[in-house]
Amino acid sequence: MLQINEIFGPTIQGEGKLIGTPSIFIRVGKCNMRCVGFNVEYETPSGIKNFSCDSFHAVDTAFKEQWKVMGKDEILEEVFKLMPKYKVDIVITGGEPLLYWKDAEFQKLLKYFVENGYKVTIETNGSLDIDFKENYQKKILFSMSVKLSNSLEPLKKRINIETLTRILNNTKDSYLKFVVDKEFLNQAIEEINFLLLQIPKTEVYLMPMGDTAKQINENSEAVINMAIEHGFKYCDRLHIRVWDNKRGV
Repeated sequence: MLQINEIFGPTIQGEGKLIGTPSIFIRVGKCNMRCVGFNVEYETPSGIKNFSCDSFHAVDTAFKEQWKVMGKDEILEEVFKLMPKYKVDIVITGGEPLLYWKDAEFQKLLKYFVENGYKVTIETNGSLDIDFKENYQKKILFSMSVKLSNSLEPLKKRINIETLTRILNNTKDSYLKFVVDKEFLNQAIEEINFLLLQIPKTEVYLMPMGDTAKQINENSEAVINMAIEHGFKYCDRLHIRVWDNKRGV
């Protein structure tokens, strides 16, 4: 069974290779990281102030009472309530979806979507061990937001070369994306280039850090210039630029 933080859409994919694509999002609860270095301040339901990433409500177990335990059929029921007259992409995000990779209900859900012609993206930090035993698993697009040292997570926890290699070797078009700000550019490029030496060739997207449109604006030009200089692709974060960090859009 999966702990679901929210299911919402149709909206657009806000970042990555499929930016702008109509999608329905399934956001799981739980993550194996906190990423306090991303410096998004929030308040828990009990009034405690913490720092994390912009998906803190799906990461911090202080919000667990807001999550719902659901199986494949319950999730599909909610998704189909939101589905327009045409098939939109399915994005499974979090939290960290790969915490559920070995869950039978999770695999049933993935198999259903893939075998019924839906394009499925899993947004992951790429740090957890997974394997590919079924053909449908190889048809999933993995959008891997690998954490750099600005997350303040330890290196051994955030970088898993074996998993990144396995995903890139078993799937088509999966890619890496990194969140950086103008103060972290030099360190970021060193870390990214070192990582790329250890994994199969893949596309790299750079995204500006921020959980508000103002912060995105402040970082975007420097990140664009970095992408141009090093041959990476720049990707905006449209959901934040349009809606800030509002949930359910």
